[in-house]
Amino acid sequence: MTYRSSFHSKITPSATECNLELGHHEARGRYFDYSPRAQWLRAVVLGGNEGLVSTTLLVMGVGMLVHDTKTLFLRGLVGLVAGALSIATGEVVSIYTQVDIIKSQIKRDMRMGRGGMVAVPIPSQIAVAASMAYLMGGSVPLLAAGAINDQKLRFLVAVVTAGLSMFVFGVIGAALGKAPIARSCARVLVGGFIEIMIVLGKTKVIESYGLQRE
Repeated sequence: MTYRSSFHSKITPSATECNLELGHHEARGRYFDYSPRAQWLRAVVLGGNEGLVSTTLLVMGVGMLVHDTKTLFLRGLVGLVAGALSIATGEVVSIYTQVDIIKSQIKRDMRMGRGGMVAVPIPSQIAVAASMAYLMGGSVPLLAAGAINDQKLRFLVAVVTAGLSMFVFGVIGAALGKAPIARSCARVLVGGFIEIMIVLGKTKVIESYGLQRE
C-alpha cells in the first residue's frame, strides 16, 4: 500500500467555479492523474529495453561466436534470469534510497507544521515490474532469432526484432502514461540502438587490439 502524507493540498472550488458550464464539469469529472504511474512505467520501459538490448547483443554474437543454437538458447535463458534478478535488485536499492529521502523530508515538514500529501513508491512492486519487463523484452529476440543457424540471417532478424520491440515499448509507455507517442517511440528506439552501437564499438576496439578472449 502506497504511503501518503498530506502534501497535496485540497483546493475548495469557489462559487464562480461551481457555476461553470456543464461541459466543463463533465471534463473535470473525467480527469485522471497519470503521474503516479511514472515510477512503475519508468521501471517497465527500463527493464524491457535492457532485456531487449542485452539479449539482442547475445543473439547477434557480440563478444562470442556461438554456432550451436542450443548453447546459444541456453545462454540466453540463463542471461535472462540473471539479468531480471539483477535489475530487480538494482531497483530495490535505488527506490529505497528515494523512499528514505521522501520519508525524512515528510518528518521534517511535519515538525515544521507543513502538512502535505506525498505518494511514496513501493520498491517491491517497481522491482517486480522491471524484472518482468526484462524477461518479456529479452525473450523476444531470443525466440525470434535464437534458433537460426545462419549467423548473418540471425543478426538481421535480431536487429529487426529489436527495432520493432523498442517501438512497441515506446507505444505502451506513452499510451499508459498519456504522453506523446512519437516522442516516446523515438526516444526508446534511439536510446536502444545507441546502447547496441556502444557495445558493438567496444567489441571492435577489443578485437582490434587483440584483447578478445580465445
